[in-house]
Amino acid sequence: MNLYSISGPQGGAFDKDTDFSRTIIGSHDLVSAVEDSLTNMKSGGVRQVVVPYGALSYPAEDPKHERVGPMPTTFSGMRALNFVLENPRVDRTLLFNIKLVRVDKSDGKGGFIRGNK
Repeated sequence: MNLYSISGPQGGAFDKDTDFSRTIIGSHDLVSAVEDSLTNMKSGGVRQVVVPYGALSYPAEDPKHERVGPMPTTFSGMRALNFVLENPRVDRTLLFNIKLVRVDKSDGKGGFIRGNK
């Protein structure tokens, strides 16, 4: 299980505050490009991920971003993200700034052993 931080661009689709989330690599609950970038990062690592529109981005069949995230935390953020993804007249490329906070290991019983920062 990995903890990661995703903060969006100012005035963009996400809150200006840093938003910490937790995911299990391989669960496919993140945009494919973001999940792929986490697989070879180390704790404390920072990366910018450029996500082209298409297979590596948000799936079209999940317009509320409930199945695949990260999901904007505000109504205006959701509206801005959907405007970009649904508008063929604009560049639909997304940019994520990611910081991997910590990597937790499985304890083999369905739980996790807290990793180092």
